[in-house]
Order: sequence, then structure tokens, then C-alpha cells
Amino acid sequence: MQTLQPDTLIHNPAGCRVVASVEIASDAASVWNIVGNFAGFPVFIPALAHIEMTGNGVRSVRKKLFKDGNVVIEQLNTRDEQAMSMTWSLIYTSLNIGNLWAAMQVEALGERQARATWTIQAEPWQGGSEALPGFQTFLQGFADEAMNNVRNLLS
Repeated sequence: MQTLQPDTLIHNPAGCRVVASVEIASDAASVWNIVGNFAGFPVFIPALAHIEMTGNGVRSVRKKLFKDGNVVIEQLNTRDEQAMSMTWSLIYTSLNIGNLWAAMQVEALGERQARATWTIQAEPWQGGSEALPGFQTFLQGFADEAMNNVRNLLS
């Protein structure tokens, strides 16, 4: 009989990294109230129908339900209110995403100026290196649109 060892499908992805960053004419706390709300992404991602949360804070899990029927389940890894930053990892999705790690950060640039940055490190589930260019383009477009929506909401 084989001795089973601890294992996991979740690991830090190698694939590609995309960064979407916007400067917003608003105070950092107001920006963080929007992008730092792990359950509130439908406010700036119109493709989301809604989010279902399990738990609160670090280790909580969100189930993002998209209007087109796709599902994404993610776990909050870290959250720092003082630094206005959080990170999360993918647990499951119906999209062609293998592993995904993401971070959201807000920094004050002045009294009424802030920068919000969404970083995504991910790899496709299928298609290997041939799928990477299209996958990266998809992720970058998705993140850029979301962050532009945040700027439009607050400017």
C-alpha cells in the first residue's frame, strides 16, 4: 500500500504577471474602501453578478459568480488595513486559469490623490506556453478595465 503524503493543487504560479495601476483624484482611504473590500468587487467589475462570502478576514473564501455563468472561488491570504494591502489565491474556477495569486494595494500620493495597484500572477489551466500570450492579454485587459472603473467611480 502506498503511503500518502501531504499535497495541494494550490501553489505560487509561474505563468505571467500583469499589473494594473491607476492614479485617482481621491483620498487613499476612500479608494481602499472600494478595492480593499474583498466582497465588494462587483462595484467595479460589471461582469460579476454577485459574490458569496464564507468567513471574515484572512482565510475567508469568496465565490464570485459572473453574469456569463463562470465561477471563481478564492481565499484571502493576507490583509493589512494600515498598509492598505491584501493578497488572495485561486481555489477553483470554471475559467481557463490554473493557479492564480493576486494583490491589491493602495498608496496615498497626497491628500486627495492615491494610486491603486492590482497585481496578478497566474498561469493557464490548459494550453501551456502556447496559451500564455492570449492568457496574459485577457488578464491585463480584465484588470485594466476594472481599475479604470475604480478611477471613474471616484474621480
